[in-house]
Amino acid sequence: MPATSLARTRRSAFALVSSRRALILLYSAVVFLYWICLYTYVPTLPTYAQSKADNLALVGVALSMYGLWQAIIRLPLGIAADWLGQRKPFIIGGLLLAGLGAWVMGVAGDVEGILIGRAITGLAAGTWVPLVVVFNSLFPPEEAVRATAILNLVGSVGRVLATGSTGWLNGLGGYPLAFFVALAVALLAVALVLPAQEARRAPKRPSVMAVGRLITRRDVLLPALLAAVSQYANWAATFGFVPILAKELGATDVTQSLLSSLNIGVLTLGNLLATAIVKRLGAQRLVYLSFVLLSLGIGLAALAPSLVLLFAAQLFIGLSQGIVAPVLMGMSIRYVVEAERTTAMGLHQSVYAVGMFAGPAVSGVLAKALGIRPMFGVTAFFCLALGLFATRWLTEKRPAAAAA
Repeated sequence: MPATSLARTRRSAFALVSSRRALILLYSAVVFLYWICLYTYVPTLPTYAQSKADNLALVGVALSMYGLWQAIIRLPLGIAADWLGQRKPFIIGGLLLAGLGAWVMGVAGDVEGILIGRAITGLAAGTWVPLVVVFNSLFPPEEAVRATAILNLVGSVGRVLATGSTGWLNGLGGYPLAFFVALAVALLAVALVLPAQEARRAPKRPSVMAVGRLITRRDVLLPALLAAVSQYANWAATFGFVPILAKELGATDVTQSLLSSLNIGVLTLGNLLATAIVKRLGAQRLVYLSFVLLSLGIGLAALAPSLVLLFAAQLFIGLSQGIVAPVLMGMSIRYVVEAERTTAMGLHQSVYAVGMFAGPAVSGVLAKALGIRPMFGVTAFFCLALGLFATRWLTEKRPAAAAA
């Protein structure tokens, strides 16, 4: 090929991956694959861990590593990305960690191996910080909630596909196969994101005072705290002890997979609902609604005499998560300047990841002491009380400091 033709081809390829529309599609595909690689094995991970340690508290600790390590990494990662003026290297690194963590769990010989692998995938989950901010940067700031809802919708579709395949993969190759599939998907996502062009921003040296002012702003911190309460309940139930309760009620691996898929499928509907009606009803009303639905779902799980009512519980929990996650995430960065958005998103995701860590860990201790059903009852009550109380203090008005 002549040099001029080769140069023209390279320029056209560059245009393809640097245009706004192309980047929206590319990052949507990356997010789709990212959540597949993190969720392909999740529906039966609790029972997989239980098969290697017949102790609910220890199972809870292993499962909690995912939330713990993303809580630790997300704020520093956000600060580092703003400091360096680049987000793409952190996305690539996170995708590689997602594949590594899946492989470690797939070859684990004991629960300690699962704990280590889950910790690695927790670090990989930090990638959600730059992914959300990169995607939001392709939209006007006033569309932050809408953009986040779109991205959550894409991720939800990926999680539905991933969790829906778990039971089938287990039947085809046992528990390890789902982990190896996750590794392959992570490598595919890396290959896909490599051509994406990123305009390097001016590095922003972190300032303790500036970060302190940002993370203590009510419009930034309160949505994060509410998200932590919501994630605590969700990870105590859907990705914690609902699969174990389902197994006690006679569920197979395929049934457990369907339980998770239903939850995430309805979550997708919640994303669509939030996108469609957030301007009409307002974000605060949607947050109120989500906590009522979440508590109702976990309360149903506490009372469920059969798998039918457990499926109903997953429906309410999933709808709640689909509504509340994009709304709170969008609210947390709506009035934050571009140069500080990754830091703000890092704070938001670090705080709600504390809920993801505490959910399995604390509920595991409670389940061991009280039983799974009473633990669900306690979780539903406190989730409703804290959620409704804190939502009263949410505001949709631009803070004076941000307006200035």
